Amino acid sequence: MTRIRSTTVLGVRHNGEVALGADGQATMDKHVAKSNVRKIRKLQDGKIVTGFAGSTADAFMLLDKFDEKLNGYGGNLKRAAIELAKEWRKDQYLRKLEAMMVVADKDELLILSGTGDVLEPDSDVAAIGSGAMYAQAAALALKKHAPHLSARQMVEDALHIAADICIYTNHNLMIEQPV
Repeated sequence: MTRIRSTTVLGVRHNGEVALGADGQATMDKHVAKSNVRKIRKLQDGKIVTGFAGSTADAFMLLDKFDEKLNGYGGNLKRAAIELAKEWRKDQYLRKLEAMMVVADKDELLILSGTGDVLEPDSDVAAIGSGAMYAQAAALALKKHAPHLSARQMVEDALHIAADICIYTNHNLMIEQPV
C-alpha cells in the first residue's frame, strides 16, 4: 500500500523568541500528492505552536491528545508533553502511531517522538521529518554565523535551504510564532 509521507518541520529558539515552520509537501510514492499541506497548528489561543510529521491521521490523533493534556494541565507545555508521552508509552493503540511533533511556547521547544519520548533539543533547534537534517544543519549554521537574524528569519531561510536539497521538501512554507 502506498502511503503519504514526507515533510520538514523546524523550530528555532533564538534571542528570546521562538518560531516553528514547515513546508507544505506531501509525497505519495514518487510524486507530489499535495503541495500546500498545513503541518503547523496553534493551540491555547496561539500560546502553543505545534508541527507534525508522519502519518497525517496519526498526527491529528496525537495533536488532539496533546490539546487535551494542555487543557488538563492549564497550558503547561512541558507537563502536557510529559503526560502525553506517558500515555503514548502505555496505550497499545497510541504506541502504533507513526508520527512525531515539535511543540513550542514562548519559553520552550520540545520534540515528541514516536516512541513516547520528550526531547529538549540541543542548541535550541528542533527538526523532524524527511528534510529534518538539512533544515537543522542550516539553522545551526545561521545561529552561529548570522546571530542578527530573528528566529522567524532563521526558520524561513533554513527551510528554503532544505527545500533546495531535499526532494521531499518544497518552498511552500508556513511559519508561526507563539504569542
